[in-house]
Amino acid sequence: MEEKIALLQKFINESHRIVFFGGAGVSTESGVPDFRSKDGLYNQHDVRFEDYSPEYLLSHDCLVDNPKVFFEYYRQKMDARNVKPNAAHNYLVELERQGKLIGIVTQNIDGLHQKAGSKKVFELHGSTERNYCMRCRKVFEPDAIFDSKEAVPHCDCGGIIRCDVTLYGEGLPVDDVEGAIEAISSADMMIIGGTSLRVYPAASFINYFHGKHLVVINKEHLNCYLRPGQDLEINGKIGEIFSKLK
Repeated sequence: MEEKIALLQKFINESHRIVFFGGAGVSTESGVPDFRSKDGLYNQHDVRFEDYSPEYLLSHDCLVDNPKVFFEYYRQKMDARNVKPNAAHNYLVELERQGKLIGIVTQNIDGLHQKAGSKKVFELHGSTERNYCMRCRKVFEPDAIFDSKEAVPHCDCGGIIRCDVTLYGEGLPVDDVEGAIEAISSADMMIIGGTSLRVYPAASFINYFHGKHLVVINKEHLNCYLRPGQDLEINGKIGEIFSKLK
């Protein structure tokens, strides 16, 4: 492990355009559950929602056709307002401050990268930190949903206030997608962290990387093509690994 961390540090030192591509494992060390592990959100039994699949509960169809159920589930499972960034988020802020990190591409919706201080963040699946009215497009803070006394929160215009999150059945945000692809395409190093690379189309974005070093940091081994001598895989918690870097 020490040799791999030393090699990771070497790669970072010699790189000038680093992109970080992260998933749920980046936030688990902050106490945010992931989705697909044995203790993840999709495996948490809750009698209130046992008649629905997790994918349906976080879908556009559920929001439109069954909004009371959607918002009850969303309030119970998606509230990250009091969650704090961890060592992984903080290290990426430092890399950006040094001028080495040109962008973070995240599949997470908790806003922790921005809370830590990162500026260049491409949120492929949106954020629970933003809400808007589906009718007049007025923007609302997170409290508008989580603290609303209405089962289905409404704007003054009568429209439903929804989260700015990419739900199942919806397309990814165009600006973030374009920014992510541009950053990945121009990077000389890419760090993939805390993701199973099973969520598409987001996972396919790594195919735009053609730089010098590809690094994978994940608790479990990923079937990801790595070039001998150029690339690296480290299995472990990303916050713990980043905390050992300078």
